[in-house]
Amino acid sequence: MNRLLAKSFLISILIFTNALVSNAQQVIMEKPLVKKIEVTGSAEQEVLPDEIYVTISLREYFRDKDNKNKIDITLLEKQLQKAVEEAGIPKENFSIGAINGYREWWGKKKPTTFLESKNYILKVANLYKIDAIISRVDEKGIAYTNIDRYEFSKIEKLRKDIKIKALQAAKEKAGYLLEGIGEQLGEAIDIIEIDHGYTPQPVYSNMMVRATAMDVSPTMPESTIDVQKIKVRYEMKAVFKIK
Repeated sequence: MNRLLAKSFLISILIFTNALVSNAQQVIMEKPLVKKIEVTGSAEQEVLPDEIYVTISLREYFRDKDNKNKIDITLLEKQLQKAVEEAGIPKENFSIGAINGYREWWGKKKPTTFLESKNYILKVANLYKIDAIISRVDEKGIAYTNIDRYEFSKIEKLRKDIKIKALQAAKEKAGYLLEGIGEQLGEAIDIIEIDHGYTPQPVYSNMMVRATAMDVSPTMPESTIDVQKIKVRYEMKAVFKIK
């Protein structure tokens, strides 16, 4: 008797399960397919960097070959600091980046002279005044100048604007594609930002300018050449309903 009840109970469960599966399949079959279109839009814009970080490296040296009359780093630093102030650059945009030093060897003798060098970071809006600043520092005390990096102060707002333009381009593309086949664009179903891991940078991000007696002078005019523009580009994927 117990076996008969168990068998009946099992049969009931199987019938109930089959009914549920059948109903679910029927609901799926009856659900209408959504007509949709998937497109990708892109937008880009070029801007001039308004934050340029320049490294100026100063080093001590001897005026004479026999290690006499050393030009101290403090003297060179004062010259550079004065030149930066005269150029109208705020103090907070001028700082020390690194300090180095080494001893010189002369023949088989132990090193007795220590020469110090310092790297300074100068933040400027453009490069127009850099040549004039360098020309006011003892040219033999300048090891090199180097453009470290470029930045744009309003880069976050720029990114948002370009993403919106890319999305608008996607919508426009979907609209004229559907118009070409006599269909109408409906509401957006899905929006996806395409991430290429792209960081906006100029084509060249490192330019070396070495100061020599031939290219600097106390009366050197300001340069009028701009730096490379930054190009920012984004793509957006969008899915729209077709009415």
